[in-house]
Amino acid sequence: MSIAQIKNLQRRLANLEQEAVAEVNRACGHELWQSLGFDALDAIDDADRRARANFYYGQLQTARELIDVIG
Repeated sequence: MSIAQIKNLQRRLANLEQEAVAEVNRACGHELWQSLGFDALDAIDDADRRARANFYYGQLQTARELIDVIG
């Protein structure tokens, strides 16, 4: 990969990470999940919001893992 491609990928992953954090915040209604971890998502009463939070949490974890690998 060229340097430009890596920089573009890093930017796109950062955007995915920000979107995922915003969506989990929206689904939870707060930012406490960031300090409590994944278990806080299971406490959401509404099944649709819980499913959305879990989906975006998975997206967030994937983006963070790729960011760590790329550097």
